[in-house]
Amino acid sequence: MKNLLRVPTVLLLASIGLTGCIGLQPAPMYRLDSGTSELPERTDGTAVLLAPVSLADYLQRDALLQRLADGSLAADDQQARWAGNLKGDIEQLLLRQLAWRLDTQRLMLGPVEEGFVPEVQIELSISRLDSGPQYPAVLEAQWRLRDKAGKHLGSRLVRLKEQHQGTTADQVRAQSLLLQRLSGMVAEAVEPALVAKTQPRRAPARPKTKSAEVQVPRIPAAEPIRTDMEVFRF
Repeated sequence: MKNLLRVPTVLLLASIGLTGCIGLQPAPMYRLDSGTSELPERTDGTAVLLAPVSLADYLQRDALLQRLADGSLAADDQQARWAGNLKGDIEQLLLRQLAWRLDTQRLMLGPVEEGFVPEVQIELSISRLDSGPQYPAVLEAQWRLRDKAGKHLGSRLVRLKEQHQGTTADQVRAQSLLLQRLSGMVAEAVEPALVAKTQPRRAPARPKTKSAEVQVPRIPAAEPIRTDMEVFRF
């Protein structure tokens, strides 16, 4: 009787184990899309330094978080994850976009290496990058620009939104578009500084001098000469 009861128990455990194996699915993984960004051919372009991007603490994790109705953040239902380091992916996306938009291969991610003298330095911090099934993708960031001497050239705070279709894949697409738009705005802010650096300096204007006075020949005063006749010499 004991032997007859063991067979169903073994079969049941095997069935449970098989069901568990079948139900175990790998977590989906996602990467940001760099978009259309052709690498420039010029190797003599302007030297630009992108400082390491400062990323909000809640973004420094593998889990792909979702924005909920009450404003809180939670892990994706499918346990979706970022394929790799999110900070590194953001920096590489920005590097490719900026190189393409500024038409220069001389763009480096900080810290700066010896011998590389950037004409413009970009400091970027991202305080928010998320979305939810019912909420658009939102990016909040700030950038600062400095010249090679560290002098402040300008800064700006931005908040961008992008709609999506609700799926996790489309949310990642929307977040990628926001970062591409951000890189375009940073490039537009950098360009005037580059133009100012490449324009030749004008020679200082000479002070205007008074026009030379017209030299009018002076007619000498008449002097009488005592002779037999009254003669005037000029």
